[in-house]
Amino acid sequence: MTGVPSLSKGPPVVVLDEIDSTNAEARRRAEAGEAGPVWLLGLRQTAGRGRRGRAWETGAGNLAATLLFATDKPPAEAAQVSFVAALAVADLLAVYAPASLISLKWPNDPLLGGLKVSGILVESGTRPTGGLWIAVGIGVNLARKPIDSERPTTALTTHRAAPPPSPVEAIEVLSDAFERWSRVWLTLGFPAIADAWTARAHGLGEPCVARLGTETVEGVAEGLDGDGALRLRLPDGRLRRITAGDVFFGEAT
Repeated sequence: MTGVPSLSKGPPVVVLDEIDSTNAEARRRAEAGEAGPVWLLGLRQTAGRGRRGRAWETGAGNLAATLLFATDKPPAEAAQVSFVAALAVADLLAVYAPASLISLKWPNDPLLGGLKVSGILVESGTRPTGGLWIAVGIGVNLARKPIDSERPTTALTTHRAAPPPSPVEAIEVLSDAFERWSRVWLTLGFPAIADAWTARAHGLGEPCVARLGTETVEGVAEGLDGDGALRLRLPDGRLRRITAGDVFFGEAT
């Protein structure tokens, strides 16, 4: 484990040669009283996790990092940080790939060429001194896509002739981008984040299928509500708010 000075304007970066999961490490640190902010970068992750308990494979050369910080925001508002993270990943990708290939799929899947290239997992807990600790886990396929994936994926290296950035280089770019979008969120509020996210949105105005765990709903994705929920127009004309689930546009479900 090595602490490295950060060249970015953001929090310090701790480089972990091997870790089970950067989110798990963030949780351990938070429960031990650490407040951050700090980035945890895992060069090798042995038990990465994605949303809904899915495994997240981190191949050699890919980015696996978690930002740990504390906040006094209520849980529902703090959860909006997932959209901040998605915008930061989009900015990271835009440094190394054509902007025309980059889009964001609700709730927080950055896409490259229409395929999943990154995963974001936000976890939180209550701090003994009050407020919440937040762990924003971000995985980006820089060098290679997963060998075993239940859905189509890609990697940054597929979309550029030059070698991809190293995880240590990428975390600096990501940290700077996260800081920029965090300032927008804190100063202008979530509407500014929602507007920026919508400008990069994948599939708005298109038919989609939302899998919600206990039911599957079909409709047309219309955009974000003020709290980040997806507005889905049903075939009968009713509007359905989707607050959690997986959304598919022309993909196998």
